[in-house]
Amino acid sequence: MRVEIHGHRGARGLWPENTLPGLSRTMELGVHALELDVALTADRRLVLTHDLTVSAVTSADTRPLTPGDPHYPYVGKPINSLSYAQLRTLEVGVRLPRHPDDPFALTQVAMPETRMPTLGAVLGLVNAYDAEGVRLHVELKSDPTRPELTADPDLFTEMVVDELDRHGRLDNAALLSFDWRILGHAARLAPGTRRFALIERDTLHWHGCLGEDIPAAAREAGGTTLSPEHVMVDEKLMAQAAAAGLDVAVWTVNDVALAGRMLDLGVAGIVTDYPDRMRELWRERGLALPDPVGPLRPVGV
Repeated sequence: MRVEIHGHRGARGLWPENTLPGLSRTMELGVHALELDVALTADRRLVLTHDLTVSAVTSADTRPLTPGDPHYPYVGKPINSLSYAQLRTLEVGVRLPRHPDDPFALTQVAMPETRMPTLGAVLGLVNAYDAEGVRLHVELKSDPTRPELTADPDLFTEMVVDELDRHGRLDNAALLSFDWRILGHAARLAPGTRRFALIERDTLHWHGCLGEDIPAAAREAGGTTLSPEHVMVDEKLMAQAAAAGLDVAVWTVNDVALAGRMLDLGVAGIVTDYPDRMRELWRERGLALPDPVGPLRPVGV
């Protein structure tokens, strides 16, 4: 039986989320998939960020890009209102003192002088590790109820697909979104790439009236895997997903006992901030562990 460990935002319980050093260490720890988030900047660069506005919890201003920049400070501003150069001035690897809303202050290792990367930089990193055994799960951050903050879903999807294709990763990647418009477009552009229909109770209304069978609706929208918040997972949902022909990857599970219950229900993957904890559970259960990746492949080899 293969059940996967997916490192959420890399492994944000251990290292700063959506960063190159955090993703590196997560691969070296060993996961089946690296999950990360992307959004589009004002100058159409694909950058790693979970939030559509610059988060004060994960980011800190260091300086304006140019003296007197009217957009400064950048924290709190929409991602799509800032250039990549402006976003690169942010510190995203350490927040000292820790922000009072930071849920990972006690477990996350600070990584000073870390900057927000592009999706292309991440793909280069994964290829430098020669990490063919690690699938890249790219969540496209899109909110149809906030169009002023959100990229055009068709353009956004095309840009992500093109970037994955340019790096030879389309066959070893997955596209994820709460905005199912993206799944439908991805199905047309890259039918062989996995597509995760993300669901939570707060965003189900984005898709109109879904009826009682959410997995069937997700499949109709273009999903190939259902990815629900753990509070939604029960025997009924699992049976509906099986009838729709969809695997279930549950998020975000950090408690080992809860993870055990999810495994007992038959999920195919667990998205976690703490893949180290899940690896211990996998060992206890006799499940196949993902191999650690590394060291970096020498340049030119």
